[in-house]
Amino acid sequence: MSAIAAQEPRLNEEITVRECRLIGFDGEQMGIYVTAEAQRVADNEGLDLVEIAPNADPPVCRIMDYGKFRYDQEIKAKMARKNQSKIETKEMKFRPKIDVGDYTTKKKHVVRFLDAGNKVKITIMFRGREMAHPELGLTILERLADDLKETAIIESQPKMEGRNMHMLIAPLPSVVAAKKKKENEKKEAEGKDEENA
Repeated sequence: MSAIAAQEPRLNEEITVRECRLIGFDGEQMGIYVTAEAQRVADNEGLDLVEIAPNADPPVCRIMDYGKFRYDQEIKAKMARKNQSKIETKEMKFRPKIDVGDYTTKKKHVVRFLDAGNKVKITIMFRGREMAHPELGLTILERLADDLKETAIIESQPKMEGRNMHMLIAPLPSVVAAKKKKENEKKEAEGKDEENA
């Protein structure tokens, strides 16, 4: 038996226990039944007998429309995935001898990533003799952190790994909350537009 099949509850004739505690379609406790009798009750109602708690003593079975139940579960799972907020980590690379114009452009990109609710990994790449002056990279990271203190927090402090220096910054929780609020208002406005159409 595969792992996926093991997760599915047993239905109707697949239930092999001698007796079970039966729960009706409306959630009413019907008592302990011989499994064959419980199956007959489910068949008379045109529904399925589903084993919902196989490890109980005696196992618990419920009378339900299993196809409709599965459909409802899939819809709920789909909605849960849809409402999940996915946080990505973007990366922006700098060089120790970066010019003011390049710095400003890259900073704008970092701000855009943060506004979108993403974390940003800032990497300073050192080459050759630049390795002798890691303080240049640290100065750039400190300057960037100071410029972004209104919108971001430092999640992991600057550290050297091989020829690169890394720092991870994340948007402030208040910025993320404001973004979510804005999105919800936009969805509500779109919903009202569809209703009016």
